[in-house]
Amino acid sequence: MTRPPTAAQRRVIDAADPVTGRLRGTEAQLAALVGRGLAFRHPRPPHDHFLTPAGHRIREAPEPLTATEPRATTGAEPTGGFAARVGGEDAADAGPARAREVHSAWQGLLELRRMTNPDGATDRPCGWERTHLVRAAALALEAAGQPPEGPDTPGYRVRATPQPEAVAVYAPAGEPLLACAATLERAGWQTGEYTEPRSRRRYLLASPRRV
Repeated sequence: MTRPPTAAQRRVIDAADPVTGRLRGTEAQLAALVGRGLAFRHPRPPHDHFLTPAGHRIREAPEPLTATEPRATTGAEPTGGFAARVGGEDAADAGPARAREVHSAWQGLLELRRMTNPDGATDRPCGWERTHLVRAAALALEAAGQPPEGPDTPGYRVRATPQPEAVAVYAPAGEPLLACAATLERAGWQTGEYTEPRSRRRYLLASPRRV
C-alpha cells in the first residue's frame, strides 16, 4: 500500500493551482513528489512542476480524520480552492473579484490544454476536463459570461449524466439555451439539443470534442 504524503507534502499538494495543478515548493519537496509519482516536471522552460492525475486525486480527497476530529455532516465535502458555478448555488460573491478569479481559472485551463494535449492544442478539452466534466463545462460557460442559475434568477445548470463523457446543461428555452450551446462549442465541446420525455424540457447534452 502506498504511503500517504507527509504533512509538508500534503500542504504543497493542497496549495496547487486548482485548475492547472501547478505546484510551488522547495526543490526537495517537488523532487520528492516527482519521485512518488504525484508530480511531474514540465520539459519546457521554465520547467515548472505540476500534479499528476494521482496527485490531483490526493488533492481532491478529504484528509484522513484523526481520533479528535469530528466528521462533518452538513453536506458535500468541500474541495477547496476555485470552483466554477454549476448552477443552483447562492452566488453571494459575484462581482469584479469573482470575474477576475474566473478569468484566471480559464486562462489556467487553456495553459493546461497547451501543456497536456499531445499537439499542444488549446481549442479542445484536455484529460483533466474529461475527468471533471461538470466543473469543466461550468467553467467554460461562466468564463464566457453566461449567467448560472441562482436561487431566484434563471441561468444555466450543469449536471452529470449516466453517459460517459457527457453532461446535461439546462437553461431557459430559446436564446439562453442556444447561447450555452454556442459557448460550449467555441470552447471545444460538441452539443446536441434534446427534450426530456416527461417534463418536455429542452436541454443540451455536451461532450468534450476529441479532434
